[in-house]
Amino acid sequence: MKMRAAVLEEFGQPLVVQEVDLAEPRSGEVLVRLEACGVCHTDLYTASGADPSGYAPAVLGHEGAGVVESVGPDVTSLSPGDHVVTLFSPQCRECVHCVDERTNLCMAIRAEQGLGHLPDGTTRLSRDGEEIRHFMGTSTFAEYTVMPEIALAKINPEAPLDRACLFACGLSTGLGAAMYTANVEPGSTCVVFGAGMVGLGAVAGCRLQEAERIVCVDLSDDRLEMARAQGATDVIKASGDTVEQILEMTGGFGADYTFEATGLVKVMEQAVESARMGWGLCTIAGVAGKGETLDVIPRWLITGRRIAGSSFGGVKGRDQVPELIDRYMNGEIDVDPFLSHQLTLDEVNKGFDLMEAHDGIRSVIKFN
Repeated sequence: MKMRAAVLEEFGQPLVVQEVDLAEPRSGEVLVRLEACGVCHTDLYTASGADPSGYAPAVLGHEGAGVVESVGPDVTSLSPGDHVVTLFSPQCRECVHCVDERTNLCMAIRAEQGLGHLPDGTTRLSRDGEEIRHFMGTSTFAEYTVMPEIALAKINPEAPLDRACLFACGLSTGLGAAMYTANVEPGSTCVVFGAGMVGLGAVAGCRLQEAERIVCVDLSDDRLEMARAQGATDVIKASGDTVEQILEMTGGFGADYTFEATGLVKVMEQAVESARMGWGLCTIAGVAGKGETLDVIPRWLITGRRIAGSSFGGVKGRDQVPELIDRYMNGEIDVDPFLSHQLTLDEVNKGFDLMEAHDGIRSVIKFN
């Protein structure tokens, strides 16, 4: 079939919206008509050429939601008409990681996904016979996408898809960091560094976990006010003495849980240092740049602090994304403030410009 998609032709250059070919789904695959897609920093990171694992040509986009159009052979859990959220972090429910509650990093299709292929080592995207690779196994900057069944979460059909798409990456990453990776305990003190999509999700996750005190740190007064609306009890304007302020607020000990959601290694160091001596846990959800390293003073660890990494918030996508969306539908998560701009597919590069200007939290492409 012919469809329109935003193609990364050359790193550092705008995406090119054009007509491409999309083949029918094969065994274990599903054709999805996309309704909405968030423009995420990971897309910009790859398009810029900063990602060492990036490739071109490719159709970018990974924060998508849509409706199943058709299914290939051997698909058993989805049917035409089902509403779905795309998952760059699949869940086969069978591999050594999927059956272990300690991780969400499914191993079933990881190798081929990293190469821009579907599980059989080929692509469904092409242009005049030239192969176009898939991005993160999703490629949602397009009118349609073909994806593995194990990388789609079936959701409540009543959920607005322009809201549901945010659970495909940023929002779930923040919520899950607090709820699944750190497993924040009721009555605890939490500090979230960064009030973007992931950080605001972490604030909401700490609230859902019934933390007693939730501190959010950011440079933007507007974003700090958004953090208050998501459940932050205190806010700090980021500065050189942020750690000292946190220690003063916590009797000199630090917070039970800290979360880093900026991707800046200096902020990661602050998050580690702000964790409570004795048992503080620092969860790193931000993605640092190529070649960057995190310097950790051993004394911070010897005195009981711990550091955890969190990919997609530890969320097991097919099982837990629908649960998070149900909590949104029940009024427990306020998603509306995150939708800053509504764009068309032709305006995808504007989404990148808005992101670089720190204008809003999330731009969402609507296809219909």
